[in-house]
Amino acid sequence: MRTEMRGHCVRRSIVAMAAALLISGGLSGCMDTGGSPSATSDAPSSSPTSGSSTTGSGAGGLGAYYHQRIRWSSCGPDRCASLRVPVDYAHPARASIRLALKETPATSGHAQGALVVNPGGPGAPGTDMATYASDYFAAPLRAAYDIVGFDPRGTGHSDPVDCLTDRQLDKYVAEDPAPTTAAEIKEYAAESRTFWRGCEQRSDDLVSHVGTVDAARDMDVLRAALGQRRIDYFGFSYGTKLGATYAELFPKKVGRMVLDGAIDVALSTRMSDLHQAAGFQTALRSYVQNCVAGGDCFLGSTVQAGLERIGSLLTSIQERPLPAGGGRTLRAGNAFYGIIMPLYARSLWPALDASLQAAIKGDGSKLMMLSDEYTERSGSGSYADNSLEAIGVINCLDDPWSIAPSRVPKQYAAFTKASPTFGKVFAWGLTACWGDPFHSDAGHLRIDAAGAAPIVVIGTTRDPATPYEEAVALSRELDSGVLVSRDGDGHTGYNRGNACVDDAVHAYLIHGQVPQDGLRC
Repeated sequence: MRTEMRGHCVRRSIVAMAAALLISGGLSGCMDTGGSPSATSDAPSSSPTSGSSTTGSGAGGLGAYYHQRIRWSSCGPDRCASLRVPVDYAHPARASIRLALKETPATSGHAQGALVVNPGGPGAPGTDMATYASDYFAAPLRAAYDIVGFDPRGTGHSDPVDCLTDRQLDKYVAEDPAPTTAAEIKEYAAESRTFWRGCEQRSDDLVSHVGTVDAARDMDVLRAALGQRRIDYFGFSYGTKLGATYAELFPKKVGRMVLDGAIDVALSTRMSDLHQAAGFQTALRSYVQNCVAGGDCFLGSTVQAGLERIGSLLTSIQERPLPAGGGRTLRAGNAFYGIIMPLYARSLWPALDASLQAAIKGDGSKLMMLSDEYTERSGSGSYADNSLEAIGVINCLDDPWSIAPSRVPKQYAAFTKASPTFGKVFAWGLTACWGDPFHSDAGHLRIDAAGAAPIVVIGTTRDPATPYEEAVALSRELDSGVLVSRDGDGHTGYNRGNACVDDAVHAYLIHGQVPQDGLRC
């Protein structure tokens, strides 16, 4: 099991899932090798470099891609379409794919433009964000903009990367995320080999071209196809890295951009994992503190006792998996995902209460439900999208650094200091790209987005997945970064019940009023 954490699509089902836990007690993307997009301008002419606002013409050039116009058609209450982009921007004439698009029209009927959005991951399909726009975006924003989501290359319905069957994914998710015995470590290594071998066998040539730089270049083709001189963009979680990368490549094409739940794009993989381990520990401590403060906490009378109770539960499940109903068994990986998933939103803490209480009594069904929600697994055993597979491929194309399993124990001290509960899991996450056969020619960008319009960066003080200090760092790394801080729990800050944050976002995206840098909400 890989331990790259993601923060997407949590909002859309919080109410329904929490109710189920508390009440029950229990457009296809294909590779094109011929033809070209319909021509209509705005085509760049030179190769992109860090800080440039152009992209490569290559053999045959990119003009045809930039000249296409989107042909929307109705799909329920929304509109759907596709966008053709080159597989390889260095050789745009060789092959192309189509990206899935979805637009939710402005509720006012008079949109001031398109707001391109991304929910994170990496690997989450952006079309879902348009489908569930009313969950993600408050009424003023939906009235002002057409919300446009796209499935980044290799995800959703945009020629999705494929590495494992659904049954293999079940095993992959359930695997012990912090193996200890020689047999467990051997199995862990075998699962990693199976994953990468499967990616090679089950995916096409696009698999080597699904990194963040390529996705950012796709965004500029989308901007042109939407007929906009500059892009207005709202990215969450990993979507902040995607937005920052776009701003570095095309700073003069940045319109109004908000990056919420920000990632520090300058961090090494190891430091990023350490930060995230600490972030989830902070979120778990806040959850336990809330339980203790309420009195008669089922986890114990002190925060430390509660944390130790959860740690003991994880250890016991590692040794003796729990029955989870329907012939399924809650194993160590499922339990880990089941516990960290509700930390993304404070409104899910009651569901975590119910799930932990059931697990303590020997019933793993509720934690399994939370794990399934996190991994997008349905009751029938299928997975809603390929995000579990795409996240690994994209992250490793962006940064292939990893360590061998034999070197992991040397990392325990640093990681358990950051997170006594989850530290060893994140230490094993350092092996994520071990054995990865793919590589990207995109190179590494130093991101400062010099010359871009103001970019609003939002950080939440107890965000588990993208710790607050990373938002502070990104706002400083971006030449035009403007920091907005939310004091609170859960992942991301917008539309989380904080009027100060929401008002600042709306004033900027709708009216162009830049928030005061350092605004605290």
